[in-house]
Amino acid sequence: MGANVTLAACDTGDRRALSALVDAIPAAHPLTAVVHAAGVLDDATVTRLTDAQLDRVLRPKAHAAWHLHELTRDLDLAAFVLFSSAAGVLGGPGQANYAAANAFLDALAAHRRAMGLPALSLAWGPWEGGGMAERLGDEGLRRLARQGAAPLGTEEALALFDAALARDEALLVPVRLDLAALRERARTEGVPPLLHGLVRAPARRDTGADALRERLRALPESDYRPVLLDLVRGQVAAVLGHGSPESVEPRRAFRDMGFESLTAVQLRNRLAAATGLRLPATLVFDHPTAEAAATFLAAALTDEAAGRHGSDEETALRRALSEVDRLPAALTGLADAERRRVAARLREVAAGLGAAPGDGGARERIASAADDEIFDLLDTFRTA
Repeated sequence: MGANVTLAACDTGDRRALSALVDAIPAAHPLTAVVHAAGVLDDATVTRLTDAQLDRVLRPKAHAAWHLHELTRDLDLAAFVLFSSAAGVLGGPGQANYAAANAFLDALAAHRRAMGLPALSLAWGPWEGGGMAERLGDEGLRRLARQGAAPLGTEEALALFDAALARDEALLVPVRLDLAALRERARTEGVPPLLHGLVRAPARRDTGADALRERLRALPESDYRPVLLDLVRGQVAAVLGHGSPESVEPRRAFRDMGFESLTAVQLRNRLAAATGLRLPATLVFDHPTAEAAATFLAAALTDEAAGRHGSDEETALRRALSEVDRLPAALTGLADAERRRVAARLREVAAGLGAAPGDGGARERIASAADDEIFDLLDTFRTA
């Protein structure tokens, strides 16, 4: 079509490097439009995000977009287009850093419009055969589909891009929604508030939680666990896309099944909806098998039925004691040298909590440890 293309490598998060690139554009072919399409994923639940993960995700999106804004705001641009993500508008489990980076792009577009400058932020859903979704793998794409985000074909996406340029809004959300999948999601774990007008969430009385509780009330407490194990296996199968609950081995570690932060949060949400319990985001990591998760749910429902709600401190204590009680099973199969490493680490933790090694109060002191100390302890023998 008569176009000449130049590819130039540049770290757009480095303002000086980007300034040099903009300055190198020849006057005979001045810059008239910017399309910022960078993006990096580094997912984790919000409480486990590190500074490095925040920086890795924010730098190519938020920092680079701001540099482009500053370096081009005095130029006569016809378009300034930012490739944002629906994660910034609708949210995404395990993607707090990515959602924040894209929300910044949306806000930058509004800011530029207020200054009288061209700006458009496109909060894309997934594309077929490319884009950020390509990095998720087959399981990640299946997870998105179950959440109601159907991928856009490339031709369709480019047609939406052209249509968006003709509009006068600062933010548009080009996403293909699968309403049937959204209805299922609403039934099992809820949908983002912005989609409530499209998909009606079931009333509280229509959820499966009441049916489950009614079923449990007819059983002795000792029979809760098998029922809840079936529930957990069914929800695990649904999250991972397995054909049946029978494919989920009760004692196999969730991490060995392929769970990561996103699927862990999704499983927590589904189990919370199914039981009516408020569950921690770290459920899958605190109780890392279907059997362990079922045991935890059985204890929580038993306590609730008996009116033993307890304080936050009591809840934390039960959780810490549960972690300590799982240590012997976790040590099974370790060689003597590895067991000695774990024993040494246990003594360090006990000493750090103010208990001498072998102190009869070590269990209680470990039980009152902060979450991070418990996780550090568990990480020691998980990687031993």
